[in-house]
Amino acid sequence: MKEKIYVHVADDHKILIEGIIAVINTDKEIEIKGYSLTGQEVIDWFSTKGNAADVLILDITMPVLDGFEVLKYFKKKRINQKVIVLSSYDDVKIVQEVLNLGCKGYISKNSAGEHIVNAIKAVARGEQYFSNDIQNSLLQTLSGQIVSQGELPDKFLFDSLTEREVDVLKLVTKEYSTSEMADFLNLSVNTVETYRKNLLRKLNVKNAVGLAMYAVKNNIV
Repeated sequence: MKEKIYVHVADDHKILIEGIIAVINTDKEIEIKGYSLTGQEVIDWFSTKGNAADVLILDITMPVLDGFEVLKYFKKKRINQKVIVLSSYDDVKIVQEVLNLGCKGYISKNSAGEHIVNAIKAVARGEQYFSNDIQNSLLQTLSGQIVSQGELPDKFLFDSLTEREVDVLKLVTKEYSTSEMADFLNLSVNTVETYRKNLLRKLNVKNAVGLAMYAVKNNIV
């Protein structure tokens, strides 16, 4: 008799976990081995003696520790855990980042029901697996085509900012004019304008109001 594939599921939405489990339970070759609601719970579960899973289904945006930090933990501890990221974020930069951290599969949440069982079986065999939309984006990138920016988590966006860009962002929320920012930071007006344009592009907002809302939402000010 063929051995089962044991799967642990991690997501901060219990209803989504229940949906994933319901789909997985339709296949007799796969069995659920617990679930986690935070990244810290994932690490604690895998650190507990006797707990193990062939495949971890992992969300990126979770409280306490996010999916990136879970993957970094596995990499730092040299834990060879097979991981499939299941996420609502579809930007190719996110996919490339988790692949660099050792992830073996990536499925967008809007196609989870269609792909999750096949993904688990493929990754358990040691293969990589991507949902169709993610696979297309990766192929376009590899072939040198320009791929449109998809959804990105706020933390990932913030981590892409330079220290100077963060300084400008903080001053934008205080309603400093460009010339006032230039004086305060001892920079030229043109340089400040360049930082502002970079912020609008990186954070995918249209104006100073969007920048301020982002800063407040993410406790930057």
